[in-house]
Amino acid sequence: MDDNARPHRAVVVEDYLEDHGLERIEWPARSPDLNQIEHLWDYLGRQVAVLSPPPRSLDELEQGFLRVWSSLPISVSDNLIDSIENRCRQCIQVRGGHIPY
Repeated sequence: MDDNARPHRAVVVEDYLEDHGLERIEWPARSPDLNQIEHLWDYLGRQVAVLSPPPRSLDELEQGFLRVWSSLPISVSDNLIDSIENRCRQCIQVRGGHIPY
């Protein structure tokens, strides 16, 4: 899935997708973000960003990410799943506009 955001269109991302035979599923750029994976990526990214010492290579980044992923509290995914009904209701109320998530 891709919302045309600049980070998703970076050359390194394009190369990775091509090297692994992955195709994009296009996603409208201004659609309401009801996709919980975006919020999970945000959580994981914030956890990786505070690793100490910070990763200095792609291999260290991968290892750091795997450590963060393996220690992901189940409550993070549970909260994302449990919030979808409320997110959908709010999105309907604002007719597809911004919701505070």
